[in-house]
Amino acid sequence: MDTDIAVRCFQAIGQTHRLEMFRELARAGDQGMTAGLIAETLDLAPSQVSFHLKELEASGLCFGEREGRFIRYRIAPSAVRELLDFLLADCCQGRKDLCSPVLSKIASSC
Repeated sequence: MDTDIAVRCFQAIGQTHRLEMFRELARAGDQGMTAGLIAETLDLAPSQVSFHLKELEASGLCFGEREGRFIRYRIAPSAVRELLDFLLADCCQGRKDLCSPVLSKIASSC
């Protein structure tokens, strides 16, 4: 992942509602969530959710798939892993073994 893409990802989750949506989608896993369910869960207006989901999609951190009348949104695990890899690439002066507990936990949950 290059710096420009990483910045776009951080900008996307650098807003309260988008970070909350990202975390809800992460919790939902492969099942994902519709915009309506996200709105209900986070007590937001559907128009707000749609606006923020577009930003998350544009960053590549999530994607939507049409299911009839609805779109189901899911986290893009590969993009999340790439972002974490970008963050930890030079962790601890390049000694990834010092970050291994965190990396192991992340790997087991993805």
